[in-house]
Amino acid sequence: MSATTLDARDLFRAAYENRYTWDKNFPGYTADVTFKNNDRTFTGQARVNGDMSTEVFNIEDEEALNQVKSQLWETAIHRVRRSFEDVHGQNTFRYGDTDESGAVEILMGGKSEGDRYKLRDNEVCHVHRHIHGVVVTIDTFSSHKTEDGYLSHRYDSVYHDPKTGELKAGKRYFEDNYEKVGGYYILTSRIITGEENGETVTQEFGFSNIKLLQPAMV
Repeated sequence: MSATTLDARDLFRAAYENRYTWDKNFPGYTADVTFKNNDRTFTGQARVNGDMSTEVFNIEDEEALNQVKSQLWETAIHRVRRSFEDVHGQNTFRYGDTDESGAVEILMGGKSEGDRYKLRDNEVCHVHRHIHGVVVTIDTFSSHKTEDGYLSHRYDSVYHDPKTGELKAGKRYFEDNYEKVGGYYILTSRIITGEENGETVTQEFGFSNIKLLQPAMV
């Protein structure tokens, strides 16, 4: 594809700004939690605060509690609204290849040198990023369309060592679903499947009875 660096930047910016995020008035919420880890089931309550901190209650198993808390935090942190310039102002953008599906590759330079993305239909459908000492690769297969941007629905992820290419964690497959509560889309379920020691492992996170916190409680 023949285009200027500015064109690639504009295309990426449009997709970046098309992601669904919560606004600055997001008050946080509480929810009941059901976590199924293969043949074990745990129930409790959770709270996501307006500052995106997370709390989980009444799950005595520490590993299960941390699993739920980690998924809530990961979901919430992706809803934080940060300007394009704050995140990517020190990056450069150029076009790579266009694959058979029509997805356009964007190659990053500057602060994020070596990272690359693919865009399709004004959405990011492939991410290859260096983060926290590993390389994470995410492919998104479907998304939820909302009036305020898109949310990933089905996707997978895999982690590699940035220097050796060694697999750091096996590929995992995700399915996320959301419900609109008081003007905000909130995660209601996440199913994660993967393999450990040659066996399929399934984790199901369910969130119900979701209630927004009043701003005075944040």
